[in-house]
Amino acid sequence: MKIKTCDVEAYGMSPTEAVEVKDLIKDFGSIRALRGVSFHVYNGEIFGLIGPNGAGKTTTLRILATLLLPTSGYVNVLGYDVTREADKIRPLISYLAEDAGTYRNLNGYEYLSIVSKLYFSSKTDAENAVEEAIKISGLGERVMDKMKSYSKGMKKRIQIARALMVKPKLAILDEPTSGLDVFHAQYIRRIIKDHVKDGGAIILSSHNMLEVEYLCSRLAIIYNGEVIVEGEPHKIKDLYSASNLEEAFMEAIAR
Repeated sequence: MKIKTCDVEAYGMSPTEAVEVKDLIKDFGSIRALRGVSFHVYNGEIFGLIGPNGAGKTTTLRILATLLLPTSGYVNVLGYDVTREADKIRPLISYLAEDAGTYRNLNGYEYLSIVSKLYFSSKTDAENAVEEAIKISGLGERVMDKMKSYSKGMKKRIQIARALMVKPKLAILDEPTSGLDVFHAQYIRRIIKDHVKDGGAIILSSHNMLEVEYLCSRLAIIYNGEVIVEGEPHKIKDLYSASNLEEAFMEAIAR
């Protein structure tokens, strides 16, 4: 059973939608990883995409980030088709992979400077982006240290800063707090919530159901390459008579 929050007419993007995915299929040879995935994301919201390992979450995110081409279906990001207009999408989004690494022999400032120059031709704009990233990361003077000396939490914080410093209209974050202690995870969650206050959208994948319930205004549960339910967290809990999102998740994939 799927909760439908709205009906989308004939593949048309509403002015309030940042992302529309309809009947998305992705094949890897003889393996069908996505089996008709559909969902939409509004501007100004944090949208959760959750599911067990191998369900199709990362494949979906990589298609939205224009790193993979869909086999079939319709995917529109910020008014552009991912198949025909990927070059127009890329300057407007940022993507943080779950396994994003760092360059051991660069310091944080050098790394952020290199990334900013890929997005901005203006020296002033690039410098301003780096200053914003340093503020987001909360690393202070440690930003001048080589990243091989950073803890896991520090590496995650600089990667989040890298993803958000360009003020993307859509940020795609795959497991942004995985493996972090409570302090660093809470810090990153605050940064994520702050980002959408100016109207940007975030798509977030996480195995932490408490995190998803705290951050996301709506979510979709994906299982075996299909979205099986989409809606607001409290409505999904009500649908399965669950006391928390984890219980609802287990009920959803069991049916």
